[in-house]
Amino acid sequence: MKPQSESQIQKDCVRWFRGRYESIERMFFAVGNGGKRNVWTAKIMKDEGVCAGVADLILLIPQGGYAALAIEMKTPVGKQSAEQKAFERECKKYKVKYVVCHSLEEFQGAVQEYIGQ
Repeated sequence: MKPQSESQIQKDCVRWFRGRYESIERMFFAVGNGGKRNVWTAKIMKDEGVCAGVADLILLIPQGGYAALAIEMKTPVGKQSAEQKAFERECKKYKVKYVVCHSLEEFQGAVQEYIGQ
């Protein structure tokens, strides 16, 4: 069986979240940083505020002394880039909980721990 792509893992996580936390789903969103783009589109996106390294998913609800939850999705063997590690440091500096999840199960645990359910 072919391993899931990062995109598929993220889709599964979003589907689970939306099904479980309907009352706060509008505060949970993806950051459109990934993917290959041509130079012109990349420039437009950068001018619009896209920043390299920003986490894939954000839950914009303060909880447990944190301002928000930032979730970086990876495949089971995926590693953070230098830009992602820099963003993680900034999150911690500003009391944003940052987690790296490699599977739906890790994502579920991180969200449930953060929300307290």
